[in-house]
Amino acid sequence: MNGARVAFVTGLPKSIIDLILPSSPDGWVTEVVSGDLSEEEQIKKIVDADFLMVYRAHLYDHALTRAKKVKLVQLLSAGYDTVNLQLMSELEIPCASNGGANSWAVADHTILLMLSVFKRLVESESSLRKGLWAQAITGTNTFEMAGKVVGILGMGNIGQKVAKRVQGFESEVQYYDSFPLTSEIESSLNVTRVSLDQLFTTSDIVTCHVPLTKDTYHIVNKKRLDMMKTSGIVINTSRGQVIDEKALILALMNETIAGAGLDVFDKEPISINNPLLDIPGIVLTPHIAGTTWDTWFRRARFAYDNMMDVWMGKTPNSVAKSYEII
Repeated sequence: MNGARVAFVTGLPKSIIDLILPSSPDGWVTEVVSGDLSEEEQIKKIVDADFLMVYRAHLYDHALTRAKKVKLVQLLSAGYDTVNLQLMSELEIPCASNGGANSWAVADHTILLMLSVFKRLVESESSLRKGLWAQAITGTNTFEMAGKVVGILGMGNIGQKVAKRVQGFESEVQYYDSFPLTSEIESSLNVTRVSLDQLFTTSDIVTCHVPLTKDTYHIVNKKRLDMMKTSGIVINTSRGQVIDEKALILALMNETIAGAGLDVFDKEPISINNPLLDIPGIVLTPHIAGTTWDTWFRRARFAYDNMMDVWMGKTPNSVAKSYEII
């Protein structure tokens, strides 16, 4: 059997592409397809591909319909924002995510946001640079993780890693997920499942780790933000539209919650006129939680292994269901 042909549709720089391509199986050919190409140019590049690997680039619908040989669309991302899952379902082309390859990085970043909000890191660093020694800290506006209740919304791969990490800071963990863990896994992780309302009313930190679906769209809304403790904070490293951003802004401005740490937003890039940029006590990062040097190797290995499984007639892993994702 001849090797497969992979079209890698991407907007990544060459320095990162060069980290990914060595994971290709022997005898396979991977052609890099610039994400800047027009629809017609993209069609020419992918029409004969056996697999499409996609990251930080738009895959045109018409190009997908012309790629008759494609057996799998393999993403290097955890999210499905760049592709039309409904169309793929109609074409009977499976689409796979990165299989949790960036889950360690996202979990680390989640803890970073928690600590940064609790310790007012951004404000302290900014005031120090202005020559205002320790003026951002009053002695009453910073907090510890120990003894706090962390409510994890979504206990998948990332949520479980967050649970392990926060317990290293002596925090308690509770979670809500529409698909509960087994009692054995709950026991091994030392976590307790609670109702969605209880998660918001009793947690000191609510951290979001759910995919964006019809059920999770604005799952963090005004009603649930109003349930939180006034000392509570919200963390989001999942997808921006999991949170009703307007409701969050009002909660922060009215001080009905104490703070937030956000890596994702309703619209990205975030507008320079977004009120979030002017609210003190929050920490914002530009959707970078899953991006580290270490992740590229895991993403590449998973992607090529998954494509190889399909090439050998096996079922791919981490395949999305179109009806689950918005």
